Amino acid sequence: MNATSPAVEPLLRACRYLYRLPLLAWHLLVHLPLLLLLIAVGEVGGRQVGHAALRWWARWFLRIFGMRVRREGMPLPGGTMFVANHVSWVDIIALHSQHMMGFIAKHEIRDWPVVGWLSTHTETIYLRRGNADSLGGVMNEMTMRLRAGRAVAAFPEGGTREGVALGPFHARIFSAAVAADAPVQPVALCYGADGHAQSIVAFAPRESFLANLLRLLGEPSRLARVCFLEPILHTDHDGRRGIAQLARSRIQQAMQAG
Repeated sequence: MNATSPAVEPLLRACRYLYRLPLLAWHLLVHLPLLLLLIAVGEVGGRQVGHAALRWWARWFLRIFGMRVRREGMPLPGGTMFVANHVSWVDIIALHSQHMMGFIAKHEIRDWPVVGWLSTHTETIYLRRGNADSLGGVMNEMTMRLRAGRAVAAFPEGGTREGVALGPFHARIFSAAVAADAPVQPVALCYGADGHAQSIVAFAPRESFLANLLRLLGEPSRLARVCFLEPILHTDHDGRRGIAQLARSRIQQAMQAG
């Protein structure tokens, strides 16, 4: 952890804004349109072009925020359901920096600046909370993608938390993996060398997306670990509740290991 004097930290934060804001503006105004173009090209000539461009763009986005991403383990190829603990909007960028996956996200994210635009063009499946028809449509779409060999991702906690405690995993979200007979790979997201920055990256009470983004832009540099854990195969569990419990257990162990 940084031992910066409280009196010096405001000056350091101002310095970080001074050089990070121009980098962020360039990455959004120049590199983002280029990314979307490459994704469109990939849809015509093969997904690999767009997927590689997305990984590059996401890694550099996090670097601008001072986050050095370190991957542990390997993501499974093909039709895999990835599930992770949910700390912040940063989670989506961190996962995309390593592997292309279509996220389930609340419908409101579509209207967020930058993240909403990017999400719409990176295979996001939007869910209207509290709408049974919307949930049914999301589950069907996930199942079809998994059967077609495409990766999907979900945050089984159902929403962001304070970053430290791991909430219960909702079992229903795993129904798509059961129906498609697809593997589930848990992913632990840990911010800070020993996970000490989870609560810093997480949303503060009543903090908006834009306020969180601007706050994190001034934070000191730190490690962001993306830990791809042992996959859960159809022989490893007893239905969707078994998957949920096993996935949560593996993520919690990885987070505690630091």
